[in-house]
Amino acid sequence: MPDSLSLLVGKRGVLTLPKALRERYGLKSGDRVTLIDLDGVFVLSTVASKVDAIADQISKTLYAKDESLESMLLTLREERARYGKD
Repeated sequence: MPDSLSLLVGKRGVLTLPKALRERYGLKSGDRVTLIDLDGVFVLSTVASKVDAIADQISKTLYAKDESLESMLLTLREERARYGKD
């Protein structure tokens, strides 16, 4: 299988993955893939992105500790100021 393939964007933006790729990675109709846009370079992954789940976990942890973005930024500024004095 070649390292790169050309795909045709069909009606409504639909892309069809070649049969060989679908078979190789066990992809079936209805399966989800993750698309990452790296400034115009698209990466498709059969592994679900964990970014949203991790962000939710961090948010819940911070909320439970009564932390906010503002309090974290304040602490960061204080640490930077302290670091600069050493």
